Amino acid sequence: MRNKIIAVNAVIVLIVGLLAFAIVKTQLSLATSSTDQLKRSAQRDAVAVAAKLQLDGLRAERWLSAKAAEPATRALLTKATPDARGDAARQLSDQIANAAPAALGAKPSIVAVVDGNGKILGRNGSNLGRGADVAATYPAFKEALAKTTPGSDVWTDTKRADQYIASYAPVHDENNREMMLVIGVALNDALARVTEASGGRGVLLVNESGDVLANTQTTDDVKKAVKEAAGDVKNAVTTGTVIAGGKDDVLFAAAPLDGFGEKKSAVVAVAPTSLLEGANGAAYSILGAMALGLILVVAGGWFLGTYISRPIAVLEEGLLAILNGQSDKRFELDHAELGGLAFRIDQLLNQLMGVEEDNTDEQGRVSKAPTAASFGDAYSVDRSGQGGGGGPALAQEPAEQYYTRLYGEYIAAKRSLGEQVDHITDAAFRSRIQGMEQEAATKHGRPVRYQVQVNGREVVLLAVPL
Repeated sequence: MRNKIIAVNAVIVLIVGLLAFAIVKTQLSLATSSTDQLKRSAQRDAVAVAAKLQLDGLRAERWLSAKAAEPATRALLTKATPDARGDAARQLSDQIANAAPAALGAKPSIVAVVDGNGKILGRNGSNLGRGADVAATYPAFKEALAKTTPGSDVWTDTKRADQYIASYAPVHDENNREMMLVIGVALNDALARVTEASGGRGVLLVNESGDVLANTQTTDDVKKAVKEAAGDVKNAVTTGTVIAGGKDDVLFAAAPLDGFGEKKSAVVAVAPTSLLEGANGAAYSILGAMALGLILVVAGGWFLGTYISRPIAVLEEGLLAILNGQSDKRFELDHAELGGLAFRIDQLLNQLMGVEEDNTDEQGRVSKAPTAASFGDAYSVDRSGQGGGGGPALAQEPAEQYYTRLYGEYIAAKRSLGEQVDHITDAAFRSRIQGMEQEAATKHGRPVRYQVQVNGREVVLLAVPL
């Protein structure tokens, strides 16, 4: 029985658990791994990152323009000799570099002052690079310098070791010379600041040829996939729209960096493998719950089977002993469910074997009052109708007084002989006497009442005709 209980419940747990696992895993897969939804997620990330980069560039432009309009800035650039202007440019660059983190939230890698010919007058923290021709390297900057307009761009040059998001703003010294204030933040730092809310597998800054300029949290497989899909990136840069691309397990979206120089760069956001991280773990947790359920089924089935099978084994062994001749074998089984069955079996055995059931307590007293049907067995009764005299007196005695007196005399007589009378109640005694009176009246054709008489060691009820 124990094994059957465990097996049945284990099969139920297995069926329900595996079915729930299959349903949840399928639904989660459909809801979180849809190609279209993953691409839309990548598009949102790409647009958001591109917008943040553009916003940071615009903030830097306005802040530099405000700095360029300050009299102190213009005064520093009025030096007569090139060396003096160079020192003043370095001093100004250091001041801007120190103030930038509080104003822009990012520490610049380079701050420089560029003259009207596109050459560096001075930069922060070093005299290196003084005289370098920036305009020749970055055409968009040269155009902005000629128009004296602010702007932002992606500067990358292996020879100059440039990898910046650069922002610049024009400044006029007191001699009306045109110059540019330039501030540059490292690409990786700039990208890291704006990708904190992206939910994919990394963000890349890519040029129109598919070359990765900077990236965050990106594997080599993703870089390779983006390089192979350079056509999608170029299409995004050319059309100025967000393009979703990729294949297999690498899906991404490319958003152009509008307003950055010659618009030859794009932000590429790689879609996550799932829209809900840990979704597969949620399905597999059902298997864990199922395993726990199986353990509980085994433990519960073991205890339940033992609880039922042990008393059954006792009954089986006892019945076998009775069949083998042990006729006095009885069951004393204290069990909530099978105790009643054992008691009924004992009653059946007593009836089949003609054994009177013992209904006395540990002191030998009857455990329950006898009923009217057993009254005749409990008391000696003279049924001859030849009782002594006193009929008229008995007839005149009120019924209630008669029954009370008769019960008291009977109990007193019994006790005088040392007999146990706790089981004889007034109600049972009166009910039986009334029944006997009716029977006698029917038999003799006249009413009778009873008297108590002691004959040796026996108390007898004598019927007295009225």
